Amino acid sequence: MEEKAGAHLIVSGRVQGVCFRIETQRAARQFGATGWVRNLPDGNVEAVMEGTAEAVAALLDWCSQGPRMAHVDKVDATREPYTGGFDTFKVTY
Repeated sequence: MEEKAGAHLIVSGRVQGVCFRIETQRAARQFGATGWVRNLPDGNVEAVMEGTAEAVAALLDWCSQGPRMAHVDKVDATREPYTGGFDTFKVTY
């Protein structure tokens, strides 16, 4: 059985208006992670992700770069226990 993991993160930099959310959703689906991503009023992006430890690590790495037009300054990530509470990865508002 593969190890399961979760993470909560805040991504700062030029991360709004550059397709960060939809591209994070695409990457999450590619890696097999579930959860959600949303813009915050302060210009940051917040995400919660779960899946295999490998999928979560891959998505965390992806978020540190983001899509082509983004400029990620910082990712504050907190590891969280896996809950199994998500069926897919969604963009929320």
